[in-house]
Amino acid sequence: MSRQNTSHAVMAQRVEPGDSLDDFPTPPWASRALIEHVIGPDNVRSLHCLEPACGRGHMASVMAEYFACVSASDIAFYGYAPPRDFLGYQQDEQFDWIITNPPFKLAEDFALLALERARVGVALLVRTVFIESVGRLERIFSRFPPTYVAQFSERVPMVKGRLDKKASTATGYAWIIWQKPLADHTRLVWIPQTRKALERDTDYIADFVRTGSPIRNTVAPSVDVGQGDLFVVGGNESDLRRGEAAS
Repeated sequence: MSRQNTSHAVMAQRVEPGDSLDDFPTPPWASRALIEHVIGPDNVRSLHCLEPACGRGHMASVMAEYFACVSASDIAFYGYAPPRDFLGYQQDEQFDWIITNPPFKLAEDFALLALERARVGVALLVRTVFIESVGRLERIFSRFPPTYVAQFSERVPMVKGRLDKKASTATGYAWIIWQKPLADHTRLVWIPQTRKALERDTDYIADFVRTGSPIRNTVAPSVDVGQGDLFVVGGNESDLRRGEAAS
């Protein structure tokens, strides 16, 4: 009798404690797949993106490969961006795109607030089971039909607290994308097998912040991480800076 390998796998019925921050970093190739196979690189080159649950910056740094500017924050400090609670912070500024892998239990709240604040579009990476439930249909999908549900044809392994190139998973993931003006129907598309083409060895270098060009550690031991400015990455530059999100 064969045994299922659970040493690295994030199981389909994953259960997190009530106070969990749901820290499951997104493999960078899965973020690149959103831009390369769904949204299109040419459609974002001049735009500003917010990643409001950035963790260690694995998704934000990928977005900086495509967007003119990327702002990043997270409710906790993981060494990449200063802490800011996306759901609790009163913020007047809007962004062109809001793209993130939200905590699963807060994904509905992230979707509704992101739809208010994004001028062009919203993309959430979620477990495929997120599209189920009558309640979710009533609260979100019937009111704000996504433009696309982009289902990965291959699995996207996510491991708690780290990236792991050798990880496996029993969980399916999809990108849910809203583009404004919102459509009255949703198109189901499949993201082809793309990991091999979009994955880079440098994606898995530990303890470094990825900027889209040279990889370097940008966090000084004495950095001030109080509630404050967003972390801003110039998508066409190799430098990182802290400051007000660029307009």
